[in-house]
Amino acid sequence: MPFPVDKKFIEELENELGLSFPDKYKTKMTTENGGEIQTDEDEWTLFPFLDKSDNKRISRTCNHIELETANANEWDNFPADAVAIGENGLGDLLILLPEKNAPGKLADNIFVWLHETGEIYELAENINSIE
Repeated sequence: MPFPVDKKFIEELENELGLSFPDKYKTKMTTENGGEIQTDEDEWTLFPFLDKSDNKRISRTCNHIELETANANEWDNFPADAVAIGENGLGDLLILLPEKNAPGKLADNIFVWLHETGEIYELAENINSIE
């Protein structure tokens, strides 16, 4: 069950990655840090931001964005500039990519990365247009 996350944990990851997350994505995650979303093709589990506020929240957010992105980077065909934000349980990931004209800012668009082929396609204009 998703629960709110303090903005300081989002800002902490942004500083660590040197990237800023889209505003709509941050707003959603501050109220529902993680959870599931359904599309026509799949059910996706969203990775949470690591919440270090207490042991229970650390445990609930152990599959956090930074860890899952690091794991994805072990694949040869995972885009080096992508951030993994969700998975379908079959190896495919939801990702965010930097804006073309602002490499330090992740674009609103949500993409799917197919682990077998490395193919990337746009799923939605932003996180709110999936629900």
